[in-house]
Amino acid sequence: MATRPFVGFEWMIAWRYLRAKRAEGGVSVMTWISLIGITLAVFALIATLSVRAGFRAEFVDTILGANAHVNVYSAGQVTEQGGVIRGFSDYDALSQRIAQVDGVTRAAPLVKGQVMASANDVSGLGDVYGIRLEDLKAIPRVGSGGEGNVDDLDRGIAIGAQMARDMGISVGDRVRLTSANGVRTAFGTSPRVNAYEVVYIFSAGRYDIDKTRVYMPFAEAQSFFNREGLADEIEVMVQDPEQVDRYLPALSDAIGPEGLLWTWRDSSGSFLRALDVEDNVMFVILSVLVLIATMNIVSGLIMLVKNKGRDIGILRTMGLTEGSILRVFFICGAGTGIVGTLMGVILGCLFAIYIDPIFGLVNYVSGGGVWDPEIRGIYHLPAKLQLSDVLSAVSLSLGLSFIITIFPARRAARMNPVEALRYE
Repeated sequence: MATRPFVGFEWMIAWRYLRAKRAEGGVSVMTWISLIGITLAVFALIATLSVRAGFRAEFVDTILGANAHVNVYSAGQVTEQGGVIRGFSDYDALSQRIAQVDGVTRAAPLVKGQVMASANDVSGLGDVYGIRLEDLKAIPRVGSGGEGNVDDLDRGIAIGAQMARDMGISVGDRVRLTSANGVRTAFGTSPRVNAYEVVYIFSAGRYDIDKTRVYMPFAEAQSFFNREGLADEIEVMVQDPEQVDRYLPALSDAIGPEGLLWTWRDSSGSFLRALDVEDNVMFVILSVLVLIATMNIVSGLIMLVKNKGRDIGILRTMGLTEGSILRVFFICGAGTGIVGTLMGVILGCLFAIYIDPIFGLVNYVSGGGVWDPEIRGIYHLPAKLQLSDVLSAVSLSLGLSFIITIFPARRAARMNPVEALRYE
């Protein structure tokens, strides 16, 4: 007799089959194996996607938090002697024009150069950024929260936290900076060496920046690098750096032919593309892991159908249709997939939320040094739980669970009751 789909007795029969002991012809052990497999697969998928999203967000945030969204470079000016001068002589006027572009939040002139920094018999390369105090204080990850007083920049320099640790210096100590492009004499250019007091130590959140970055007053940098009256570039910040390309036409009109544009995506595009490729590969690999876990459901259902052949024959002779039998075994497989998916989602979300203490425990058990910022550029393993990632994992797990369950369920539904009861 035809019945309404998924009525109460179908759920009751499915539940009895799932919780039956093996002595009663059930496969509860296989059910538990399937459940645990799907749980771990969904957990691994959500954990990986959340770490991937967190790593990308942290990577982009550290780039945008300590670097310009757009750099405006000089195309070069030809002198009367035939030489080329690179830099902007009208940097203040140009900065004002750029700042008036819709969507631009700040435009600041910079003087940039490389030096050899030395202190306490330790030396290392440094990237010097000559910048005005008000512009330095506007940099999100640098202008506040550091050690010392950033307002004292007019009488010293600011350095990264890793550079300070490497050289063993703190606020109030002096660092010697050596520039190859120094004093011009009749015999050529000699290196320029000046000692500066460290008045501020910042942490931008990126190892490579904290190890090499030095901020110096703008006027002092002009003198130190022989750039009097010039700025090497204009640092531009925009409202929506993720959509930085849409600001470029207006910025090009503002700077004219004398400037060249270079965005943060141009400098970091290869890293972002590598992250995107890694995302896709990891999702495919973990999708295979979910598929393997759901195949356990097929094994369990096949064993269940084999062990319940007599019951299927009795149910068919009592009047149950092929559709009812199919739905009973579909509920058995799909129910395992649903419960395993929900448990995996809970574990994955908890992992993403409490990743810091979990990672701290792993680091403590392993004796430290699990995460090397010198290699990866950031100081900790981030995680960002996104609804889209959770929905992707849930859709994949449930979709596979539902689809592969249909095949053993159809086999049970098409079983001939006469054959099933012949030897009973």
